Amino acid sequence: MMMLSELGGKEIVNLNNGERLGIIADSDIIVDEKTGKIITLLVPERKLQFMLFKESEDIEIPWHTIRKIGNDMVIVELEIF
Repeated sequence: MMMLSELGGKEIVNLNNGERLGIIADSDIIVDEKTGKIITLLVPERKLQFMLFKESEDIEIPWHTIRKIGNDMVIVELEIF
């Protein structure tokens, strides 16, 4: 069992390419109002522009793509192009 507060600092990493996608604490979640189940994580995508980080669109991570929640990171399996 893991508490929500324990997830906050974990980094999200894509299994397919090793890319760091963000941190759980910076993310939003979409929950099915009828079932209470988590559907998607919305991770803000940051791009380096003119030496400053500028927020752009969110990366949508469907909950079913989570493969492992470890001590320091959450491993997801996404096809991102």
